[in-house]
Amino acid sequence: QVHLVESGGGLVQPGGSLRLSCAAEGPPGSRYVMGWFRQAQGKEREFVAAIGWTGSNTYYSDSVKGRFTIFRDNVKSTMGLQMNSLEPEDTAVYYCNAGGLASTPGDYWGQGTQVTVSS
Repeated sequence: QVHLVESGGGLVQPGGSLRLSCAAEGPPGSRYVMGWFRQAQGKEREFVAAIGWTGSNTYYSDSVKGRFTIFRDNVKSTMGLQMNSLEPEDTAVYYCNAGGLASTPGDYWGQGTQVTVSS
């Protein structure tokens, strides 16, 4: 079982930046791919970004490539998402995920954190 807790959401103006964090608690020795997904109101949940255990392999959706950067710190058991050049279309609840493979989510989800991009 993996417990995930997101933080860092909030309100930001278009063109601004925001950093999300995900703290993970799980069995010792776990080596999960971790990722971010988001769900806008009235839409299905969609893939945003994912990162392999070593951090060498990263994956991004076309809509965020070049604007968002995913990273992780395995010593601290945390993962983050640096979001730059935010657009109103990025407004959504962002969920941390573990145990998946690239854009396919795993079984473990956080509770979500709201990101709102608006002037």
